[in-house]
Amino acid sequence: MRVPLHRLVLAVALFAGAAWCGAETIPPAPARYFNDYAGLVPAATGDELNRQLEQYERASSNQLVVAIFPTMESGSSVEDYTVRVAQAWKVGQAGKNNGAVLFAFMREHKLYLQVGYGLEAVLTDAIASQIIQDELKPAFRAGHYEAGLRAAVAAMIAATKGEYQGNGGTHADGRSAGGHSPVSVLFVLFVIVVVVINVIRQARNPRVYMNPRRGGLGGIFLGGSGGGWSGGGGSSSDSGGSFSGGGGSFGGGGAGGSW
Repeated sequence: MRVPLHRLVLAVALFAGAAWCGAETIPPAPARYFNDYAGLVPAATGDELNRQLEQYERASSNQLVVAIFPTMESGSSVEDYTVRVAQAWKVGQAGKNNGAVLFAFMREHKLYLQVGYGLEAVLTDAIASQIIQDELKPAFRAGHYEAGLRAAVAAMIAATKGEYQGNGGTHADGRSAGGHSPVSVLFVLFVIVVVVINVIRQARNPRVYMNPRRGGLGGIFLGGSGGGWSGGGGSSSDSGGSFSGGGGSFGGGGAGGSW
């Protein structure tokens, strides 16, 4: 039986598309502005650049992110892959689309600077190409990663400064101040209801829940030691500069290259 040519082409296209999608991984949104997953620069340098980019968002509302990966987990071109990653991360503010992401993939020796819609007028394709060609490629070829990345960050800031005005805060600040999830709100309400019920029951019968060794919800929420959740057992250290995407969009503006 002869298969129509158009059906054969469609089947091959679908198969290739499925294989391509299965081979690609979109990394989760980063928690910082400067993200050195390949360990190229000293931690102190990474923290310094991270704080610099955080302060820049506070002053300008622009979100500039650097992401250095050991390898590119996609069979697509670096241009197509990085625009999908930047879009998934939502770098830049909603409505302004004032974000840019500098990508480096070490095994492939690939660089790409993706620019959001709102910064394309100032961080043009020509300027993005100049940053790649003049600041990053020579430094990466020579193994001077720290110098190249410092120069690239400074050039990105210089190109985009003055286009938008910040309000002294970051998008991450807003999420921290008002970002309570429905689950956390429900949990707090549940705790309040349980405590009120226990207080009422204790008032009616003073002998109930007076022993801290008793199990059950009374022991958990009224100081019992019979098990249950206890906060304060963990700690976190943050050198500043927590990043959270603001809802920005990308359309493929920018430039890339290899070293």
